[in-house]
Amino acid sequence: MDDWRDAVGIEDVRRAAERLAPLGVETPLQRSERLSEQVKAEVYLKREDLQAVRSYKIRGAYNFIASLDPETLLPGVVCASAGNHAQGVAWSCRHLQVRGAVFLPRRTPRQKVARIRALAGDLVDVRFAGDSFDDAYAAALDYSADTGAVVVPTFDHPLTVAGQGTIALEVVAQLGTPPDVVVVPVGGGGLLAGIAVALDGLGAPTETIGVQPAGAPAMLRSIEAGHPVVIDIADDFVDGAVVRTPGALTFCVVRDLVPDLEVVDEGRVCTEQLALYQDDGIVAEPAGALALAALEQLGPRLLGRSVVCILSGGNNDVARYDEIIERSLVAQGLKHYFIVAFPQQPGALRRFLDECLGPTDDIVLFEYMKKNDREFGPALVGVELAAREDLAPLLRRIAASGLDVQRVPPDSPVFHLLV
Repeated sequence: MDDWRDAVGIEDVRRAAERLAPLGVETPLQRSERLSEQVKAEVYLKREDLQAVRSYKIRGAYNFIASLDPETLLPGVVCASAGNHAQGVAWSCRHLQVRGAVFLPRRTPRQKVARIRALAGDLVDVRFAGDSFDDAYAAALDYSADTGAVVVPTFDHPLTVAGQGTIALEVVAQLGTPPDVVVVPVGGGGLLAGIAVALDGLGAPTETIGVQPAGAPAMLRSIEAGHPVVIDIADDFVDGAVVRTPGALTFCVVRDLVPDLEVVDEGRVCTEQLALYQDDGIVAEPAGALALAALEQLGPRLLGRSVVCILSGGNNDVARYDEIIERSLVAQGLKHYFIVAFPQQPGALRRFLDECLGPTDDIVLFEYMKKNDREFGPALVGVELAAREDLAPLLRRIAASGLDVQRVPPDSPVFHLLV
C-alpha cells in the first residue's frame, strides 16, 4: 500500500463530504477557555461526541455503505468494533435500510452495547466474540465468508479514511483558515489518516499530531519498526483506541504525513475526562479525551498557536467513573496502597493512624485479614493524599514508626489488580 495516494486523496474526501452533507453530521468547533489558558494557546475542540452516534465513526461507516450498489448489499453488511464503529454501521443500516451484523468484544462497555441495540432496531444483529477488537474482527470475517455479507472496515479502507477526513474540511471552513496544529487520537489510524490526507490535499501547513494510549501504542511501534506490527496490549482502558495492529493503508499514510506520534498514560486520560465533565460539562469516553490529554505534555510547542483537538467520542458508561476517578488519583500521585503487617494486639491500628498518617491523609481502603494462629495480620490500606508532595513525609513517618509496612508500587501486578 506504499502507493496509497492512488487509493485515497482530497477528491475522495470531498465526495464523501457531498455524500454526508444531507445527513447533518457537521459538528461544532468550540474554543476551550480552560485548555487555552492551560497551554497558552488558542485551543478548539471538534465536538464529534455530538454526533447522532456520539462519535466520528458515523462518517466512515456511512460513506462506505452508501458507496456500494444495491446488488452488492443484498447479503447485508457486517463489522467488528469496540463499540463506536458498530453504532455508525447500525445507524447507517437503518438510514439506508440495509441488513447487518456487528461483532463486539465481550468487554465492550454496556452503555455502548445499549446504544448499538437502540440504533440498530430489527435490521442489525448484535453479537459478541472474544476479548479484543481483533477477536471480534476474526469473527466478522468468518460471518462474511459464511453469508456473503460485506465487511465494513473499521479503519483500513479508502472510503472509511475519506469519510473520517471530512472532519478536516469542516475544521478549515469553520476556522476560516487551517489551524497551526491538529491533535488526533489514534487506534487503527483511520481518523488520523483521513485528516492527514485532507490537510495534505488542501496544501495546509498544519502540524498533525497523533496520540495513542500508553497501553496500546500499535501505530507508534509500527512506525518505529518500519512496517505494521502486532503488539501485546498492556492496558485496554482506552477501548476506542486499542488495536493490536494498525491498517496497511493507514500505516502508510501516517508514516508519510504525520511526523509526530505521542503516547499518553491512561491515568492522564482519566484526569482529562474528569476535567471535561466537572469544568466543561462534557461527557467524553476515554478515546474521546485522548487528544486533549496530550496537550499538557506538548506544552511549549503549542504556545500562541491555534490548536484543534478532535474530541472523538462521548460513549462513556457511567459505571466506569469509579475506575476513572481511581486511575486519575493514582496518576496524579494522590492515591497509594500499602500492605501493613499489624501486630495482633490492641492498639495496633491506632498506632498506625497516629504515627504514620498526616493531618490531611485519608484512609480510603482498609481490608484486614486476621489469622488467629499468627502474631501478625496483614491489611491492605489505601491512602489518599491532599497533595502529591505529601507522599515523601508519609513514607518518612512510616519508616520511623518501626511498623512492617510495604508500599505496593504502581508497576506491580498486585497494583493492577486494585486499579
